Amino acid sequence: MPLSPAAAGPARRPGLFNRIAATAAGAGIVAGLLLTGVQHLQLTSLIRTAETYEVAAQAASAAPQQHEHQHEDQHQHQHEHAVPGSEHEHGAAEHHHGGWEPAPGGERLFYTVLANVSMAVGYALLLAAALTLRGKPVTWRSGLLWGGAGYLVFFVAPSLGLPPELPGTEAAPVVARQGWWIATAGATACALALLAWGRHWGLKLAALALLVVPHLVGAPQPAVHGAVAPAALARDFIVAAAVANAAFWLALGALAGWFHARSSRAG
Repeated sequence: MPLSPAAAGPARRPGLFNRIAATAAGAGIVAGLLLTGVQHLQLTSLIRTAETYEVAAQAASAAPQQHEHQHEDQHQHQHEHAVPGSEHEHGAAEHHHGGWEPAPGGERLFYTVLANVSMAVGYALLLAAALTLRGKPVTWRSGLLWGGAGYLVFFVAPSLGLPPELPGTEAAPVVARQGWWIATAGATACALALLAWGRHWGLKLAALALLVVPHLVGAPQPAVHGAVAPAALARDFIVAAAVANAAFWLALGALAGWFHARSSRAG
């Protein structure tokens, strides 16, 4: 006896979710590994160079402070000898200029791969869900277009206000930057959807407004602009990051389309 639509719906739903998950996992893992390779070729040397400037700047700023602390310790030591019975405990003071960081080499590579693959799977879930809900036949070529849209939404538009930054660059508070980034990406995604599928001219105007408004408001900026790395190195980093992200998003879109079409045929 054939299943009624009401009974067949729940049966089809697990297959739909499995298709999205399989597409996201396959596309995300491959694209994340590809991004790691491109970063190693394009970005790693630039980041390491910037880190040498950052370490040198920290050492230069720490030297006067260390001299001042030594002078204060000597004065306190003389005071202790002058006043019997006073106690002053000197601990091993350590100045941490940041949080935990993985060690160079294999440990850093492992965490880089883990972060890239996790991020790629997350973005692939969005693509796979959009392709599935769209309900149209998908190939790797159409997936390539979706990947290009993702590149515009998640990299190009936010980077116009918050370009990729090297270590040692002054930046606005993290919460403010994240809020502007999310708002800009969301507005750009809505604008592209209206431009692609909106029929009325009013929707097209709304799309243009969504593209422009975040940049008219402006990205949050630090109180004082500054960077320890040379400006030429920062420009090279922005270009390399743009190339790496373009390769990542185009590959992710094409892979998502290919895996989606394959799972559709298998289902």
